[in-house]
Amino acid sequence: MYKSFGMQKLSFFLVLGLIYVAIGCNPSAQNQASSPSGSGEPKVAMGQSGVNDEISNPNVVQIALGSKDHTTLVTALKTAALVDALSNAGPFTVFAPTNAAFAKLPSGTVEGLLKPEQKETLSNILEYHVYVGVISTENMHDGQSLGEVNGKNITLNVKDGKYMVNGKANIIASIRASNGIIHVIDEVLLPAE
Repeated sequence: MYKSFGMQKLSFFLVLGLIYVAIGCNPSAQNQASSPSGSGEPKVAMGQSGVNDEISNPNVVQIALGSKDHTTLVTALKTAALVDALSNAGPFTVFAPTNAAFAKLPSGTVEGLLKPEQKETLSNILEYHVYVGVISTENMHDGQSLGEVNGKNITLNVKDGKYMVNGKANIIASIRASNGIIHVIDEVLLPAE
């Protein structure tokens, strides 16, 4: 009887010791609530766009962020809260209007779309510039229809080696990204009401 009780007591203390060692050696359990700097402030959750990766090829958003010709588009994407969505794996084909393309819109249009109460309208317009999948100019053919993220279709036009969208926006450059392709266009695409 004494041997059995002694073995139980020894087993109990052995298990208790293992638990103590496991907790004491787990630094992530000790620092769960603190920030990486140890300041005690809670960690701030970030979306995909907050991932810092200097090794991989840039994604469509990172390319736009680095382009001096797409500052209006980047501002619109941030206002519509679409940066994280377009930073994901995709793949995406983005028809990216230049600053000059936005400047062709009637005076005050861009400023009006950037107002908080116009977020839904702005999102609809921006989503009309995004196709889920990758389509390069080599794969485009005249009259081809693409279903955009907003549920509307665009039409591609190919004639004499020139590529257009909806018979108006010229594709002036194409840039490969890690999560798709960007076609730089010289007009803003506006979905039909």
